[in-house]
Amino acid sequence: MTRTFVAIELGDAARAHLAREMARLGRALPWVRWVDPNGVHLTLAFLGELDDTRLAAVYAASEEVAPLVEPFVLRAGRLGAFGTERAPRVVWMGVEGAVAQLARLRMALVEALAARGFARDARPFAPHLTLARLRTPPTSERATQLWELVREQGQRGATVSIEARQLGVMRSELTRPVARYTCLRAVLLGSGPRPERSG
Repeated sequence: MTRTFVAIELGDAARAHLAREMARLGRALPWVRWVDPNGVHLTLAFLGELDDTRLAAVYAASEEVAPLVEPFVLRAGRLGAFGTERAPRVVWMGVEGAVAQLARLRMALVEALAARGFARDARPFAPHLTLARLRTPPTSERATQLWELVREQGQRGATVSIEARQLGVMRSELTRPVARYTCLRAVLLGSGPRPERSG
């Protein structure tokens, strides 16, 4: 079984920028456990544990939709968080720019997966890059500190470009101290419909 999701991976320049940003944020919030910048990605669909047959269906869906959307560029930089004032859960960096193309790609992927028997995610799509996960609620003082930083940094404009050139079918392994992600198959975006494989 393979813990699987479909995502847009970041290029080296974007990852290097995120590493610098997380180091800077880490100095302000040293008690937060930040993710490995090498594992940051923009998730379009999380599919859970799949056997080989279901994984092949994900490959087919990705190969069907990727040609339909041309490569595009996103920008990231605004900080945000999920959770309540007392219990923030995730610190993230938002994306802007070609979000219409991103949403169209994601919707096409969802439909192609649904046609192959995968359940549709009922939650609204909120594209973001996860920077930190808080496993336990912080103290009230730390929570206030985090939200103040999020609000301050959320006023900034985008600071890094992300070139979306391919769709990646990814494997997630929940290893320690950090999760490990492997691209099982990358499918280039754009160039229109492609002929079906024979045989």
